[in-house]
Amino acid sequence: MLLQPLHMGWIVLAEKIHSLRMIGKSKNEKHSRHCNSSWPVCIRPRCTIRPMEHLSPEFLSLGLIWYIVFLFSTTCHEASHALAAKLGGDPTAFQGGQVTLNPGPHVRREPFGMVLVPLFSYVLGGWMIGWASAPYDPWWQERHPRRAALMSLAGPGANFALMLIAAICIRVGLAADIFQPPAAASFGHITDVAENAGNLMHFASTFLSVMFFENLLLGTFNLLPVPPLDGGTGVTLLMRKTTALRFLSFTREPMFQMAGMLASWWLFDKAFDPIFTIALNVLYPGLRYS
Repeated sequence: MLLQPLHMGWIVLAEKIHSLRMIGKSKNEKHSRHCNSSWPVCIRPRCTIRPMEHLSPEFLSLGLIWYIVFLFSTTCHEASHALAAKLGGDPTAFQGGQVTLNPGPHVRREPFGMVLVPLFSYVLGGWMIGWASAPYDPWWQERHPRRAALMSLAGPGANFALMLIAAICIRVGLAADIFQPPAAASFGHITDVAENAGNLMHFASTFLSVMFFENLLLGTFNLLPVPPLDGGTGVTLLMRKTTALRFLSFTREPMFQMAGMLASWWLFDKAFDPIFTIALNVLYPGLRYS
């Protein structure tokens, strides 16, 4: 029997370590908007548990939108891995029912990572963390490392595609005078609604904002070229087959993967703010967010 290691989707872990910094605000102002910690710039694990009186209707409705986007984005991410593997000759995930946009098979595979942990982490800490996975055949990866690399890159590719869809919808809303650029942007506030807009447009604005931000975050985080993230396998596209196989064998070591996760958290926290700023300036050409 072939072992089938999990292709773990570390696709929402970044939410845990990224401080949600609001463009145009001081560090103290950024921090006070989302955390009751005494740290000037919040890193989520240092936050205290959110008091029950903070569970306002606005907080819960934002959490519902965030979870819907999380569930859909996670499903697309893992389904893309599974589809790319099937097209590349590995039917393992396909036979497990994961080449689908139905979240059911993915939730059944990882009920803690896709339901319990995201909901509890949001209610208790104000941030959402979760994970998902797709199996693959390690012997297939050894025979076809380039196909395995493409399979790994398919997940972040799906996230960037969803971000692009959100951006197109925002631009259409701008052209129709439904949306307008925000004075200050955050993860749930990428676009504003025009005056006299109805509740549906307010919902659409928040939904598209979260969809844009979260998929930019997930795609960027997973492309970091360190194991066990997708970029850690995707980088082997730049290597010869023998070098790629040695690299993959080395990166399967648990200690190396743990070191890679620690390095990725540090790199991501440094890199994401400028990437987010660039994305905003591309979304709103002619305006300057800094």
